[in-house]
Amino acid sequence: MTNPPKVLLIEDDASAAQALDQVLAGEGMDVATANRGDDGLKLAEQGTYDLVLTDFKMPGLNGLDLIKQLHKSKPRLPIILMTAHGTTETAIEATKLGAYDYLLKPFEMEELLTLLRKAISSSRLMTEPVEIQEGTPGRDAIVGNSRGMQAVYKEIGRVAAKPVNVLIRGETGTGKELVARALYQYSDRAKQAFIAVNCAAIPETLLESELFGHERGAFTGADARRIGRFEQASGGTLFLDEIGDLSLNTQAKLLRVLQEKCIQRLGGKETIPVDVRVLTATHRELEKAIQEKQFREDLYYRLSVVVINLPPLRQRPEDVSVLAKFFLQKYGSELGATAPAIQPEAIEWLQRQHWPGNVRQLENALRKALLQARGYTITIEDFQTILSANTTVPAPGQQPLSAYVSELLMAAKRGELDDALAKLTQSCEREIFGQAIALAKGNQAQAARWLGVSRLTMREKLLQFGLHPTQEAQNETN
Repeated sequence: MTNPPKVLLIEDDASAAQALDQVLAGEGMDVATANRGDDGLKLAEQGTYDLVLTDFKMPGLNGLDLIKQLHKSKPRLPIILMTAHGTTETAIEATKLGAYDYLLKPFEMEELLTLLRKAISSSRLMTEPVEIQEGTPGRDAIVGNSRGMQAVYKEIGRVAAKPVNVLIRGETGTGKELVARALYQYSDRAKQAFIAVNCAAIPETLLESELFGHERGAFTGADARRIGRFEQASGGTLFLDEIGDLSLNTQAKLLRVLQEKCIQRLGGKETIPVDVRVLTATHRELEKAIQEKQFREDLYYRLSVVVINLPPLRQRPEDVSVLAKFFLQKYGSELGATAPAIQPEAIEWLQRQHWPGNVRQLENALRKALLQARGYTITIEDFQTILSANTTVPAPGQQPLSAYVSELLMAAKRGELDDALAKLTQSCEREIFGQAIALAKGNQAQAARWLGVSRLTMREKLLQFGLHPTQEAQNETN
C-alpha cells in the first residue's frame, strides 16, 4: 500500500500546533513538528517529506526566509505558508519565491485539507519515479514489450533532455500522464517543479486564472492576488492535460505565452518572464478540430515540436499478459492475495477484448477480479462478470430520487458495481451544486452561502464536476 504522506508542521503556537497535528494525523498523515523556523529548516533539509506547512511569524527564522532557503536546497518540496490577513503581500512574495501556496488566517480545516491533498499529490508526481517497462510492484511504470511501446520508450529517451515542447497523443487510459512524468524525470529540469493541470476539469471562467494568475479585484471573488501555474512552474515543467478542451480565447493567450515567454496576470499590467517547458496531452483529433475552427493551427505547431503517439491496448495484445502480471503484483498484497494467480485461458480471453478504456480499464478489471476471486485463481468467468456489467444508470435529475437509489442498488445486487453510495453521493452533489450556481447566476459566493459551504469548497466542486458557472446560469434562464 502507499505509505502515508509525511508532513512537516512548523508552528510556534503550541495549541494551534496540537490542533493541526490532531487533524492531519486523523487524515492519515505522518506528522513531524517544530516550533522554531530554524529548527524546522534543519528537519526539512535533513529528512524526507511530502510537504511542509509553516507559519509566518516564528522565532529563529520567519516563514519567508525559511521558504527562500528551503526552496534553494529542495525546489521540488511543496511549502504552504499560513499567515494573517495583514501580511497578504508577504504571502504572495513567498509564492513567488517558491511556496506552493498560502492560506490566510483564520481558515477552515476543510480548506486546509483540500490544499494539502493537492500539494501532496503534486509532490508525489515529482518524486515517485516512473519506471520503463516492467517496473516494481507498488510503483508507477510504463509497461509493455510490444513494438509500439518500444517506439515510445525510444522517443522518451530521445527527447526527454531536449528543451522542446512535446505533445502526447493517445486514447483515454493509455498512460499519457505517465509519459509526461517520465519526460520530466529524465530531463535536465527534474530537480525543479512539475505541475500538472487538467484543462478539461476546470471551467473556462477559472482556467485562465489558474494558468496565469490574477490580481486583486480582477473579478468577483478575487480578494487577493494569486500566482498562476506558469509562474509556479518557472524553471521547471508544466503539463497541460486535455489541451484539446481549451477555448479559443485561452488558446490565443497560451500561444502568446509560448511565443513571448512571459505572462500577464488577469487584471494586471505587469509583464512577468517565465521559463517553462510545456508538455501537453490530448485524446482528441486536433487536425479535425483545426479544420472545424475549434483549435488554432499556429498553437498546434507550437505544442507539437515532438509528438509521442501512445498505441491503444487493442493494438498491442501481446502486452496484456505483462500488464496483468504487473497489476496482480501491485494490488495482490494490498487486497490480501499474497500469491495471486490467473488462468492462462483467462489471459488469452483478455487479449481478445477490445478495451475501450485501455490500460486503465484493464487495471480496474484486474483489481476487481482480485476482490471477486478472494485469493483463488482468477478465471474467465470472473472477468466476464466484470466486463459485461452495465453501470449506466440515469442521473437523479432525470428520475425521482427513490427510483435512482433503487436502480443503483439493483445494479449492485447484480454485481455490476460495488460503489453505489459513492455514485449516489457524487450524482446528488453535482445536481445540488449545479442548481445552486445556476440559481445564483454564476455568483459562487452567493451559491456557497445558500449551501452552507466555504467558497473554496464551492470552487472545488465546480472544478470536480466540470460545472461552468456562466453556462449553468444561461441554462437556468432558457
